[in-house]
Amino acid sequence: MLVLGTSVYRYAAADTSTELLDAWFELGGNVVDCGREYGESERILGHWLRDNDRRANVVVVTKGAHQGEDRRRVTPADISGDLLESLGVLGAGSIEIYMLHRDDPSQPVGPLVEILNEHRRAGRIGAFGCSNWSTTRLDEANEYARTHGIEALCCSSPGFSLAQQREAPWPDCVSADDPVSRAWYERTGMPVFAWSSQAAGFFAGVDGPDVARVYGGEGNLERLRRARELGARIGHTANEVALAWVLEQPFPTYAIIGPRTVDELHRSVAALEIELTPEERGWLNLEIESVRADSERPFGGMEAK
Repeated sequence: MLVLGTSVYRYAAADTSTELLDAWFELGGNVVDCGREYGESERILGHWLRDNDRRANVVVVTKGAHQGEDRRRVTPADISGDLLESLGVLGAGSIEIYMLHRDDPSQPVGPLVEILNEHRRAGRIGAFGCSNWSTTRLDEANEYARTHGIEALCCSSPGFSLAQQREAPWPDCVSADDPVSRAWYERTGMPVFAWSSQAAGFFAGVDGPDVARVYGGEGNLERLRRARELGARIGHTANEVALAWVLEQPFPTYAIIGPRTVDELHRSVAALEIELTPEERGWLNLEIESVRADSERPFGGMEAK
């Protein structure tokens, strides 16, 4: 499933942002991801929901407790303060999915899980999870919930794309593109809301120092080459193929996309048309060198085995 991300709304004009929301809804999309850290995203979404009377038809995901410039803010008090602000700005009685935007490993998980449960019991949130938490901390939080008989984290939002991150794009980020993390999500079945699911435009040809810093390197360039090759054979772009790879994992995956134009939105949605074979998924991620000659879509010029 695709999720419309709104982190770009901190830069986009309000009319452009609402145009994207309109197009998303018309395409059948109903999940929107925002956050207190994303500038005007919650305000723009809240106005759009009220002006179009669509609140009952949209699943809102928002985040709070992002680190501040002068101190860490993953505390029960900051979680409560950010959540109440989000409810006010969104003009909503409750939020379907609420996530902690960052982690502070020096904080014990118990009070964090307890305050999220408190807000759920009060009807302010429907479910809750964490963004940029390590699998170790996710395990700790859900073990605490299990032993105390309360609700556990329902989802996680790490960075996740076909291109592997060489370094974190922002401080305190956590990605799940390594085999150990992917195995953990497959074993636990915890749903992933994948941010940077399109690797900041790497597969669309976006060039720049930040993209090169995070996604440069021979391995990712080979993933790009393979995505282009497969895309050419099936009538899709490399970016669409890479997004399809994210969606076709052996664990529930919700790919957060951040289009800046309606055209980019349509090109992302085109990834839903693609069905990759397990062999193609492994080949795209450099896990195998070639595909069998009897593959559903054999690759010309590649050694068969």
